[in-house]
Amino acid sequence: MPRFWGSKTIAWTGFALAAIAGGWLLWRTGRTLDQTRAEVAREQEVPATIRALDRTPAPGVEPIAAASGFRDAAVFAGRLYAATSNTLWEYDAEGTVTNRYVCGLDLPSAPLRRLAVGLVAGARDQELFIATRGGGLVVFDGRDFRQILPAQQEYRNVTALLPLESGQVLVGTEKGGVLAWSGGKLTHFHDSLRTAHVTALAGTLDSLWAGTMDEGVIHLRAGQVERSSDREGLPDRHVLSLAVRGDSAWAGTAMGIAEYQAGKFRRVLAEGTFANALLAGEGKLLAGTLDEGIVEIPLEARQPRPRVSPRAGEGEVEELLEANGVTYAVLRDGLAARREQNGDWTKIAANEDAPLADSNIAALAVEPGGRLWAGYFDRGLDVLNPGASRAIHREDEHLFCVNRIVPRQDGAIVATANGLVFTDAAGRTRQVMTRREGLIASHVTDVLVDAAGMVLATPAGITFLAPGGPQSIYAFHGLVNNHVYSLARSGNRILAGTLGGISVLDNGVVKASFTTANSGLRHNWVSALASVGSEWFAGTYGAGIFRFDGALWRGFSDLREGFAVNPNAMSVTEGAVYAGTLGRGLAVYNRSNGRWGFSTAGLPSENVTALAAANGFLYIGTDNGMVRISERSIALP
Repeated sequence: MPRFWGSKTIAWTGFALAAIAGGWLLWRTGRTLDQTRAEVAREQEVPATIRALDRTPAPGVEPIAAASGFRDAAVFAGRLYAATSNTLWEYDAEGTVTNRYVCGLDLPSAPLRRLAVGLVAGARDQELFIATRGGGLVVFDGRDFRQILPAQQEYRNVTALLPLESGQVLVGTEKGGVLAWSGGKLTHFHDSLRTAHVTALAGTLDSLWAGTMDEGVIHLRAGQVERSSDREGLPDRHVLSLAVRGDSAWAGTAMGIAEYQAGKFRRVLAEGTFANALLAGEGKLLAGTLDEGIVEIPLEARQPRPRVSPRAGEGEVEELLEANGVTYAVLRDGLAARREQNGDWTKIAANEDAPLADSNIAALAVEPGGRLWAGYFDRGLDVLNPGASRAIHREDEHLFCVNRIVPRQDGAIVATANGLVFTDAAGRTRQVMTRREGLIASHVTDVLVDAAGMVLATPAGITFLAPGGPQSIYAFHGLVNNHVYSLARSGNRILAGTLGGISVLDNGVVKASFTTANSGLRHNWVSALASVGSEWFAGTYGAGIFRFDGALWRGFSDLREGFAVNPNAMSVTEGAVYAGTLGRGLAVYNRSNGRWGFSTAGLPSENVTALAAANGFLYIGTDNGMVRISERSIALP
């Protein structure tokens, strides 16, 4: 073969090989880039379950309505929607209730927080977005609800919502920063916001403002992250509210309002005002406060002098919004509207009467005749007679923070944070016992009552009330820890659950104590106790529930994951043991087969704080209201 052709062949062969190698390199580079993009996308995506909510009524569940203040409102599909903690209300133009959607029945078992209206990518019409505490994001299209529930708990507590023109809805969370819902998946919005405790959102995609619990304001603008805290002039690091209009922004705090111009701090407005809500208008700023009503602040003046609007209603202002030329004020006790810029406020809706005075329930007791006693964390107690539309409410300086209620023929004995209160049959205070009357502490966390007297649990030890007068024991007398949360009795034996373990008392004398160091207990903080047949059950605040046969403490094979049992939230019936948990709803133990299960069916919240069983019913109190459930309808594991 001629030399020339050999060289040419070699040259072409080299060129072909180079081309192949180059193509392979390009292909591999492209594949690597695709893999990198996929990995980044996976890192950005927040795993979540998307499901339609089944609104089929839970069998045997009867909600007992409890008053709950309004949280937010929005105008959607020509109707005004307002959220209280446990109900989404729908109103027509005249302010008449046309629909109500209840937590635990129509909505998830989680308190409602915020509302917003927006259009996400792929949707044909606008939708109503509902922020919940613990239940993630709920979307309502006017007919059906669907829930976006993140797999990780840190993303489920939603605190703020902001629909964007880009087809996304920004979701502020308590521990997981800001997420973005685009109609099909949930993603992290920006790395700088991943760990922020978000309290408010405002602005646009190009200029986003985020208020936080303790970091002040975070401003994202043109790819840059700008932070503003008390060092830059913000009155307080805890931002309560935000408002944006044009190139200006305002951040409301408990100490006043910071004004920003073109992203830079300018001045403080209404110094000392608790600015719980903000709404920017033409030349003025409206601020909703805790106790001053709605304050109007002129923005053109060098030293603006706030003016209080005619009161829209009593109580704090939760939110301010504008829709279709109408300004709305969301008050704790109702809704108000103003149709003219400087017109008067008109009350358009109010809280409907409910049998119970509050939704944050701490203690329950039911008499054999069906009369219900409900104690609250900070609102005294209610006495609800069978068939009555409203309870008798009692509240005073001692009858305030309720821990336990023991009904008697002529009234009740109530353990409170301010003493042991004896009431008459109508709940009126007749007598109060505190340290001055011989108790080891005025704060009473639990009480046992029998014919011989009473045993009181306190954060300082145990007091025995007998005809001979009060006597007390504490760590000096062998109690495993002074801070006693719960008591349970069987015969002469009493178990005391404390912050540091469990002590066993016989005839008032400590005979033994158990902790994680010398027993099968896996947590020393014991929050609830119950006598179950020949055994004892102990609920802990973090490691679940344990059983005691008189000698050994053991766990349950189907309760390997730890959870918190709320103080004194345990009830025993012939067929079951029930425990109220923090975040897992109702724990149910089948006494016939020894198995545990969990249920949230019909509950207004997964935080079950109080239990009582009577007459074939289980009364379940939560931090968001209560329900009565026929025990026959509770599915046993």
